[in-house]
Amino acid sequence: MADDPQPEPAVTRLPPAYVNRLLQPFTRFLHIEAAGGAVLLLFTAAALALSNSSWAHPFLELWEIEIGFHFGEFEFARSLKEWINDGLMTLFFFLVALELKRELVLGELSQPRMAALSITAAAGGMLVPALLYLALQWGQPGVTGWGTVMATDTAFVIGCLALLGSRIPPSLRLFLLSLAIVDDIGAILVVAIGYSSDLSWGALALAAGGLAAIRAMAGIGIRGFPLYFLGGALVWLLVDASGIHATITGVALGLMTPARRWVSDERLYAILSQVVAHPADELGSGDTRHRQTLLAAEIAARETLSPVERLEMTLHPWVGFVIMPLFAFANAGLPLSFDELDASISLAVFFGFVLGKPVGILTFSWLAVRAGIATRPPDLSWRLLSGGALLAGIGFTMALFIANLAFGPSQIDSAKLGILLASVSSAIAGIALLLPLSAPPSGRGS
Repeated sequence: MADDPQPEPAVTRLPPAYVNRLLQPFTRFLHIEAAGGAVLLLFTAAALALSNSSWAHPFLELWEIEIGFHFGEFEFARSLKEWINDGLMTLFFFLVALELKRELVLGELSQPRMAALSITAAAGGMLVPALLYLALQWGQPGVTGWGTVMATDTAFVIGCLALLGSRIPPSLRLFLLSLAIVDDIGAILVVAIGYSSDLSWGALALAAGGLAAIRAMAGIGIRGFPLYFLGGALVWLLVDASGIHATITGVALGLMTPARRWVSDERLYAILSQVVAHPADELGSGDTRHRQTLLAAEIAARETLSPVERLEMTLHPWVGFVIMPLFAFANAGLPLSFDELDASISLAVFFGFVLGKPVGILTFSWLAVRAGIATRPPDLSWRLLSGGALLAGIGFTMALFIANLAFGPSQIDSAKLGILLASVSSAIAGIALLLPLSAPPSGRGS
């Protein structure tokens, strides 16, 4: 007797849970951030080594090479470092805004009281360090650098948590990731408001019109990314011409990107059920019904992912493994000549991160929970939160980004030294506090 037909393997498995669709992008984001942190550390060490070697002068001069174009009397040129800091970093902020949009619409931040914990903690982690820095630098030339101590480096923080293994609860990773994202958005708003000058309201109005046009394109159903990237590039040029730091364009476009998918699973499966891969009676290349169905299936399969998810999957490896390491390579160079350093700036930056950050995060978190505005996950103890708050003092890439805008040539090296020392100290202190909490209980078998 013939064997009974076996059911298809896919039928014997449970259908995928909706939660997997929410957690998989988050997990992928964490993995790339952790690996990207290692690459970032390598390029930072290389920049420090080269800037203190016999190749220091050509290495530092490389980033000052001017690149641009001319049309008659019109000139649009920047140094290589400025193209990295103003142009490529726009993609970093675009990615940060995409992740924030996804978390606000689909992730944990869609729950208001859960979101409130990260948002209020981030607010404290920006406000208290800035106030402490201002108190230490009041009346001194470095007072304009208050924005330097406000941001958290996502890649290095997630990289430190990766060192602690899977025993660190996911709630701490989510809290720190959300905090760092809100921090970065806040930092770029600080850059746009606090470190911009000579505003051109005409160019700003045109940029706003460009954003409205991009929104209208989405409203009428245009779905091809190239048109949006072209529109985004034009808006970037207009924002740059307005006097506002052009990287704010990345935040605006990221938050405008739809987080809802266009094609549901039900519609996708219905379309796929109509597909005939190789119809025997249609061997030509004409516009046949079966070929139209195949085209519809291709579009449907692509559009079951939201634009936010598709853009994140495309851009995140480039940002994590190319743009951020290149930024660190161009900006982390620090010739260690202590005779020319301003110790007051270095100390103000150091204490802003190492002391101001954890105090601000913990104080505002406690106040939010106490007032009932926010809720703290049961597995996120105050000791875990304290360790995370210490890690949030790793400002590095974002701090370097703002420092380049806030400090003059005679002060920037002092700020860089404070950033480096604070980042190393915060990493050591955070890991030291969290390490005992991540260790398995003694006496338990493997």
